[in-house]
Amino acid sequence: MTSVKAGGGDDPHVAVLLGKLLLEVRAAFAGEDWSGLRQSHFRLLSQVPPAGISVTDLAVLLGMTKQAVGQFVTSLVESGHLEVRASPADRRVRLVVRTRLGDDTNRAVTARIRRIERQWARRVGPERYAAFRDVLETLAPRGQG
Repeated sequence: MTSVKAGGGDDPHVAVLLGKLLLEVRAAFAGEDWSGLRQSHFRLLSQVPPAGISVTDLAVLLGMTKQAVGQFVTSLVESGHLEVRASPADRRVRLVVRTRLGDDTNRAVTARIRRIERQWARRVGPERYAAFRDVLETLAPRGQG
């Protein structure tokens, strides 16, 4: 199999390698009915804390525009995964909160991701996988889910 090489060399660049891993993640979710939800929905669901979060704060956390997050939230409210309610501290502030369905979906997605990570750890060994996770956590921008 021929791979795309960085600068024409023998080593695929990191974007190609990460892309291959993301394909594995997508494949692990394929073939199962997730009620039309995509990875981007799962990412947003996973970042909603139990006490709820404003759309503005969620946008900052995800590194997305407020408008884009608003569209995702609307979609997830319509599907029954989220609800929007007034903040008990300030009734002018609207909080995005996961519903029971949202919590159940988030747990299922998290369990699936953990299985993928366990498979990867078995492939490379637990120490190497732990180092890989540590590097990813160091490189990933802070404050973005």
